[in-house]
Amino acid sequence: MLKSSLIFRIIVMNVLLLTVGIGIFTAFHYKRDRQNMLELTIDGAEILMATIENAIFNSKCKGDSKKLQSTLEFISNSPNLRGVRIFNPDTGLVINSSVSEEIDQPVLMQELETYRSGKSSALFEDKGEEILGIVRPIRSRALCQECHGREKAVLGVLNLNYSMLFTTEKLAKSSRCFSLSMVFITVLLSIGVSVILIRYVRKPIQVMTRRMARVEQGEKNVRMVPKYHDEISYLMHSFNSMLDRLETAQKELEEFHFQQMEQADRLASIGEMATGMAHEIKNPLAGISGAVTVLADDFPPGDERRQVVQDILAQIARLNKTASDLLNFGRPGLPQHDYLNLNDLVKETLFFVAQHPEAKNVTQQVALDDELPPVWVDRKQVQQVLLNIMINALQSMPDGGVLNLRSGVVMDDATPRSVEVTIGDTGKGIAADQLEKIFTPFFTTKLRGTGLGLSICRQLVKQNAGHLEVESALGQGTTFTLTFPAATLAESGPQEEPHE
Repeated sequence: MLKSSLIFRIIVMNVLLLTVGIGIFTAFHYKRDRQNMLELTIDGAEILMATIENAIFNSKCKGDSKKLQSTLEFISNSPNLRGVRIFNPDTGLVINSSVSEEIDQPVLMQELETYRSGKSSALFEDKGEEILGIVRPIRSRALCQECHGREKAVLGVLNLNYSMLFTTEKLAKSSRCFSLSMVFITVLLSIGVSVILIRYVRKPIQVMTRRMARVEQGEKNVRMVPKYHDEISYLMHSFNSMLDRLETAQKELEEFHFQQMEQADRLASIGEMATGMAHEIKNPLAGISGAVTVLADDFPPGDERRQVVQDILAQIARLNKTASDLLNFGRPGLPQHDYLNLNDLVKETLFFVAQHPEAKNVTQQVALDDELPPVWVDRKQVQQVLLNIMINALQSMPDGGVLNLRSGVVMDDATPRSVEVTIGDTGKGIAADQLEKIFTPFFTTKLRGTGLGLSICRQLVKQNAGHLEVESALGQGTTFTLTFPAATLAESGPQEEPHE
């Protein structure tokens, strides 16, 4: 739990970054101090070597070898000096040394290589101790040429060996002091950052988490009181504002839900009443229609009363259709599915529509896909939907227009996914505010109509696992699209047993 905490991760990352940064800075500081101390040691050695060189020149000129030896031995008494010697650059043999046993012995290879490489100093180890070896050529002067000749420019090489033990100890002490200071600063910063994060970030977040949990459990009167003016406080203000809006939205939703439930209850009551009335109306209408037909047979041909009878029968048929629509909307029948080719159904329905009086001035444009797969639907219900939409299209073009019929397949990779039938007209179109209401029961824009046709159509399409969509704009016509799943061999459905 602790390792997954954001505050813990921030603190650990802070400590790691500080540690790495201080470690890099400490290494740089140690290297810089070591270089500075080496340069100081070399500068001091250069001064000492100049003094020794003058002493050697005076002793050699006077021929006092004992004084030269005593001078070398005196200088080598320094605690950090590990030896002073003069060696021949050609042979590498020691000419004079503070240690008499080294005379006529080969000088250390590191010292000879330092001189021959042109360097003035070098670090090396001797008997497990780090040594700084400094070399300086003793060049021939005018007085020296009387004994050594003019050809010899370098008479010997002066060599001093300094022990780096004291320098290393001083560096170690300085580094330890610096490291302890950095560790103290790291701990102090880590504690400070931890206190700030825990107090000003972790605790407010925990408070917000607990309050959110209460909101999830259903409490709506939860609020937060910010203590500081920071980002967390802004977040708390946003949380309080969100709850206020949530309460307002919930109240509006409850009011809207109550209105919808009230309307649904009213519609259910109207539906039940309409269904009962439809049953009560259809039977007398059938009797009246039969009686009027019998009476019409008694009128002689050419009698004006026959036209009155025809008008009466037309109104009876209209009332009968309204009652049938109410029954279908209240209690639609269960679909009887079968495999169908929608192209055949569209052509058959189009034949009936073409007989309609309002189809005279309408041009038909038909584009059907010959490779249409079958669909698993109820023939009568889908034909009822097609017929209703086509007649609505004709009625929207009283002055003529174009009725567009198309069919096609929607593919999923290489497999047919669904079949679409599109019915479009070039009529006056439907306004955007009315487009969402055309599937609402009892809504109609016609002077005559029940407002149930499209509502029943959508219900029938849904019973056949399809979708009914509409697109329209004023002055640009209306397009309905019916979509049904393409049938496959794996479709469930009644199959005929093979006859033997």
